[in-house]
Amino acid sequence: MTETMVRLDEVEKLYGAVRALWPTSLEIQKGEFVTLLGPSGSGKTTILNLISGSIGATCGAIWIGNRDVTKLPPNRRELGMVFQNYALMPHMTVFENIAFPLRVRKRSEADIRKRVDEVLEVVSLAGYGERKPKELSGGQQQRIAIARCLVYDPDLILMDEPLGALDKKLRDQLQLEIKRIHKTLGVTLLYVTHDQSEALVLSDRICLMNGGRIEQLGTPDDLYFRPRTIFAADFLGESNIIDASLEADGGSAKISTAGGLVVEGVPTDTKAASAKIMIRPESFTVDTGDGFARNGVQGVVEDTTLTGGVIDIRLRLKDGSLISVRQLTRRDFRSIQHGQQLSVSVKPSDVVILQ
Repeated sequence: MTETMVRLDEVEKLYGAVRALWPTSLEIQKGEFVTLLGPSGSGKTTILNLISGSIGATCGAIWIGNRDVTKLPPNRRELGMVFQNYALMPHMTVFENIAFPLRVRKRSEADIRKRVDEVLEVVSLAGYGERKPKELSGGQQQRIAIARCLVYDPDLILMDEPLGALDKKLRDQLQLEIKRIHKTLGVTLLYVTHDQSEALVLSDRICLMNGGRIEQLGTPDDLYFRPRTIFAADFLGESNIIDASLEADGGSAKISTAGGLVVEGVPTDTKAASAKIMIRPESFTVDTGDGFARNGVQGVVEDTTLTGGVIDIRLRLKDGSLISVRQLTRRDFRSIQHGQQLSVSVKPSDVVILQ
């Protein structure tokens, strides 16, 4: 049976007349990695700050474990925090930076030495204890910040855009490192980011925020392949969002668009006559022949972009609209030219009818 580590009960945050967070309920299970994802001003950092205690809730209750922490100050919530700017103390060694939370808690020197050595192993920085932060790379400094959180075994670790200051290569490396640490220790992690790829790589579940509300909560697969709203489909990954007519038949529908796309057998429970549909660019299959593809459309190649392992094709349809098609790079795709007629098809199960 799963154990709830964090629970928000109708928590709301107002700044005067401005509502930063609408009444929100959320549960995070023990050992889970949950990412708060969304654009600036969506409410994701507000939730993190409410849980950490750095701001107070206007109304509602916040629970960590079996404790109501709504009115508790941050230092009594027994959680760890990792910031974007590392927040390391430059005059202290790596060892002393990590040991600091234990010294505040008046642990014995033997226990401090043992725990610091253990967490340095966990973050793959054994032997770095006597260095100063300035002698480390950005990625190493962020791992020290993570180690400082792990050292006192908090119930929960909060991470506020911890990789935002790093270059892409370091971000990719640290994503894998954070994922490894989470799997190794089974710690509960709440992570804030606006980077969709980061959320997809790291998370057990993603909480997508929009305008101070939860837009959709689910696994990375749920949000990527089964977005419920236009905002979710558009924010997470690249997508073709198209107006379509629907002919419902039981649990499926035939969809057709002004651009000539026709797909039969699209799963749905709606009886609406029209809706917006989403198709991911990689869901299309290119037909290199001259005929119309079944469950597809024919268009004219507007342009192609080769980006190493994939090729992006933009097709202009008969109504003048454009769709994006993404395929793994093959030699025959590289010969596709501007102005060429091209047919593409899609599986009915890859067409999502949006609310």
